[in-house]
Amino acid sequence: MSDSQEIWKGFHWSFFVNVQALIICLRRFESSLAMGDIAMAQTELETATDLMLASGASMQLAGSFSRQEYESDVRPTMTPPYVQSQNFSGLMSWEHATLMQLWKRLSSTFKNIPQELESVHEKFVAAYFELAKDHKAVCQKFGGDEGGSLRFDKGTAVDTLDKFEKIRTQHINPNGKSINRCPFNHH
Repeated sequence: MSDSQEIWKGFHWSFFVNVQALIICLRRFESSLAMGDIAMAQTELETATDLMLASGASMQLAGSFSRQEYESDVRPTMTPPYVQSQNFSGLMSWEHATLMQLWKRLSSTFKNIPQELESVHEKFVAAYFELAKDHKAVCQKFGGDEGGSLRFDKGTAVDTLDKFEKIRTQHINPNGKSINRCPFNHH
């Protein structure tokens, strides 16, 4: 296995571990709110925010090699005979499906977020924007602004990610609140 393959796989594994932990935190956030434990809900949402930022960092690091290495060493491993799908994608993972179901379910919770949690929720949404930006940057580095992805060959992969971002933002920011997209202001 080449260095670029090891980097790509290793940091995608890290990404999925962070997403798994994010799912756990958001479920705990949901149950904390249901029990009226605002302090625990805040802790869980803050942790979910940190995990979202860590997921974005994993995406950045997954792309820490050249486009030529991606084309010659990495991309071919995501097509048959290395995988059993013609349109391989992270969208196929159980983690992605579970997180999207959870975000849909939490949409009304986020719409009616307690006032004490509004600033923490804003940081959570800003962290999602950071993750989306990091994902698009890696995609763009490897030609995703010029062509489609393995799964969607119509349009560009970056345009597809933009569409996903809009849909997902509606779930986690259903009030359409203007959010400062820099999640590093921790005050």
